[in-house]
Amino acid sequence: MSAPVSALTPAPAKVALPFLPMTRPFVDEATIAGVAEVLRSGQLTTGPQARALEAKLSEYCGGRPVRVFNSGTCTMEIALRIAGIGPGHEVITTPLSWVATSNIVLEVGAKPVFVDVDPVTRNIDLDRIEAAITPATRAIIPVDLSGLPVDRDRLYAIAKKHKLRVVEDAAQSFGSSWKGKHIGTFGDFVSFSFHPNKNITTIEGGALVMNDDREAKLAEQYRLQGVVRTGFDGMEVEVVGGKYNLTDVAARVGLGQLPHLEAFNAKRRELARIYFELLDTPSVRALGLQLPVADFTQTNWHMFQVVLPEERLTIKRAEVMAQLHAAGIGTGIHYPAMHLFKLYRGLGWKDGDFPFAEYTGRNTLTIPLFPAMTRADVVRVVETLTGILKAHQK
Repeated sequence: MSAPVSALTPAPAKVALPFLPMTRPFVDEATIAGVAEVLRSGQLTTGPQARALEAKLSEYCGGRPVRVFNSGTCTMEIALRIAGIGPGHEVITTPLSWVATSNIVLEVGAKPVFVDVDPVTRNIDLDRIEAAITPATRAIIPVDLSGLPVDRDRLYAIAKKHKLRVVEDAAQSFGSSWKGKHIGTFGDFVSFSFHPNKNITTIEGGALVMNDDREAKLAEQYRLQGVVRTGFDGMEVEVVGGKYNLTDVAARVGLGQLPHLEAFNAKRRELARIYFELLDTPSVRALGLQLPVADFTQTNWHMFQVVLPEERLTIKRAEVMAQLHAAGIGTGIHYPAMHLFKLYRGLGWKDGDFPFAEYTGRNTLTIPLFPAMTRADVVRVVETLTGILKAHQK
């Protein structure tokens, strides 16, 4: 009697899948070669590449003046300084953002005033803004969380009514649009980030879109120690500036990335649609998982974030992340509610002040989304995540 086939044929070895990070930038070979050319040129700091990137970004933003910087944080600080905002002033913003959004308000000596988020969009709740306005209010900093645009019509109607400046924290929404117009082509100050986790990158860096040449010239002064140069040897300093200039090496990366923006964002939309196909089902909805707004016309899908149902789970978010990591899947959190950081508690904020932001901040989970992903990658993420949630239901 012959042995069963299963006894003679070993089971195929389980192949370990490669680690899938939360995000991964793509830099093409032409850009890498271009960076090498810049390095060989000897012109490494701010120069012709930075000016070329500014010109391209200005073209993208409908001809508005654009200046590049070494981060998308200093751009917002400089916008506040240009607007004359400082000690004794208040700036309204959301508690659900990277902490830089409110840190820059403190940096100029003003006071951040938080307004809770809308639980569906997770952006600042525009219905709550006017109640937070006082005689000291000078500006609003809205954040397009995950690239989903804040309602620009309502935002600017409020700003106009109360004579407030707007500094759009569009760090996550480069390539997003509002009613057919790219973010950055209209409005007041618009700040973009080109960090490696953004839709295009300059490694580190950012850009500020302004209203006129006067603001652009002042931004240049704040960007580099307040210096104004004339002729071969003329130098004057009129304001206190910083060291915020973007190098030509970084700018060359941005010049290589910019032509890919539409293709990158199209792929992100495609992947987001697959996530919705697999997650927006009765069985997954029954788990209590909250999905983002399914916007496929205006959002650049910078991130795909779900909100875990803490009240239905026997484990916390950190354990969900740990189990996903053990399965070879990277995740992130964007963001903890910033008013609960020690720095802001010291300014008087406390638990319960902004319940929607606090719940989302405790439970939001950013899952992988970047252009090099495949449908199989999305399936893998969904199957692993839902398996963990099903195994830990109360």
